[in-house]
Amino acid sequence: MAKQYDVIYADPPWFYGAGMGPTGTNGGYDMLRPHELRAFDVERYAADDALLFMWTTGPKVKEAIELGEAWGFRFVTVAFVWDKQQPVWGQYSMSQTEQVLLFRRGRVPKPWGARNVRQFLSERRGRHSVKPDEIRQRIVAMFPEARRIELFAREKVKGWDRFGNEPGVPNSIRLKIREGQF
Repeated sequence: MAKQYDVIYADPPWFYGAGMGPTGTNGGYDMLRPHELRAFDVERYAADDALLFMWTTGPKVKEAIELGEAWGFRFVTVAFVWDKQQPVWGQYSMSQTEQVLLFRRGRVPKPWGARNVRQFLSERRGRHSVKPDEIRQRIVAMFPEARRIELFAREKVKGWDRFGNEPGVPNSIRLKIREGQF
């Protein structure tokens, strides 16, 4: 039986279109189409009572909700909103936020930690696609004893298992899916 997690934290490499890069990458990370993201057997790694925190952008909210449901979770709310302090041109308005959607499977994992964690974070963005560490810290404060994994991780973080691209190995996520590693 696979190790099971109470908290799953995911930053899916959303596919925004062929214009993002000649090799289907976004910031050096393989972009995956919706059917490829659904191929991850996330439900197998989720405890009976588990939460999924999933990063998304405005154009991908519907896709993110559908993905969370395909992975065996029910959408609950927007857990976090990150103001990146640097607007960029969007299709309709200047875009400067990303959201972390919260999904639940079963009940909320016990024990609860902090209940006064703020939803909004204003922190200047850094390198392309790198998310603020503060969000992980807030999740840990909320669920300090939870078994945690980060999907599509770009780096190792203490207290979190991880699954993601191998540095310098093109298409490593696709290979892992094909080989049944996740």
